[in-house]
Amino acid sequence: MRYLLFITFSLALFSQSLTAQVKTGIEVLKESGFAALKGKRVGLLTNPTGVDKNLKSTVDILFEAEGVSLTALFAPEHGVRGNEYAGAKFANSKDKRTGLPVFSLHGKTKKPTAEMLKNVDVIVYDIQDIGCRSYTFISSLGLLMEAAAENGKEVVVLDRPNPLGGEKVEGPIVEPKYTSFISQFPIPYIYGLTCGELATLLNEEGMTAKKCSLTVVKMEGWKRDMTYKETGLKWVLTSPHIPNMNTSFYYPLSGIVGELSVLSVGVGYTMPFELFGASWANADTLASAMNALKLDGLLFRPIVYKPYYAFGKGELLQGVQVYITDFEKAKLTEVQFYVLQELKKLYPQKDLFTLSGQKNCRSFDYVCGSGQVRSLFSKNYQFKDVEKFWRKDNEAFKSKSKKYWLYK
Repeated sequence: MRYLLFITFSLALFSQSLTAQVKTGIEVLKESGFAALKGKRVGLLTNPTGVDKNLKSTVDILFEAEGVSLTALFAPEHGVRGNEYAGAKFANSKDKRTGLPVFSLHGKTKKPTAEMLKNVDVIVYDIQDIGCRSYTFISSLGLLMEAAAENGKEVVVLDRPNPLGGEKVEGPIVEPKYTSFISQFPIPYIYGLTCGELATLLNEEGMTAKKCSLTVVKMEGWKRDMTYKETGLKWVLTSPHIPNMNTSFYYPLSGIVGELSVLSVGVGYTMPFELFGASWANADTLASAMNALKLDGLLFRPIVYKPYYAFGKGELLQGVQVYITDFEKAKLTEVQFYVLQELKKLYPQKDLFTLSGQKNCRSFDYVCGSGQVRSLFSKNYQFKDVEKFWRKDNEAFKSKSKKYWLYK
């Protein structure tokens, strides 16, 4: 019995040793005694994901830190404490715990004003994003950098892992005409950089209106091929529909099609972004069609489900659940186009772009960063017609962005 217990304990230790304990930027900053912030008035752009290894908020860490004068908080989508609903616009307020002013960057104002920055010398950014262009946190980061440059303020980015790793790049670069808060900068849909690396690229490549004084507090122990699970870090939901680390893999797989609002992508059910479904589809038929494509690193299982809210609420939907069997091989963003392709073959009377209406199609274009994607694809509903365009910028961006890698 003792021998078996010893083996069990040894295996547990071995399993733990395979998981690195990455130190995020806030941990490294703490260990430095907050050197980058001493003697300065500090603003902080963060949300509930800005925490240390013990899940203590960066707001409270900086507020309590000796020699640090935290004077203002800046709130991205969902708010500093996570008390705002997805997409909701909200006004300036006061943080109940610290009494500090909270300036909204997800209302009428998305870029900090001179008035907001008047009691600040340096603005700290500490947010966990998911490595996807349409996630608005990086838009807030870039606009913060612009405002800092225009008002003579410093920016300090506390770096965090990219859950999609540092090697995967997918989707075209945003065209100027389609620049928006969900496609703020000319980068691919999946960009393969940490927030610190991305900030450096934006700054050095002139992607913001003016170059700011930027410092990145690097992580320790992170490598580009790491999954989030391998970091040893605890996951804090980045938004209500990204409840766990695995969901970040699925958001780019289905989120673009989700803009059309005529097909369920699992939002409103227990598996957000992992599903594709409709009341008029047949689960077995669609799963067979998708598996017949033999897409690298992917399998599809038939599923019948009833969303509790959002698209399809209360309806019995049929479709597929997506399984990522090989993350490195899987081309995540392309899955949704193949789903549209196969649905059109099976149900030729269903033109999802026409059913979506002009407003939703416009949103689709802005998330794609170009109107060419819909134009090319909708001619025949064949991914091969848009494949070249979708992949055209990937290698060039990989080459450009490699100059700003902080980790190997």
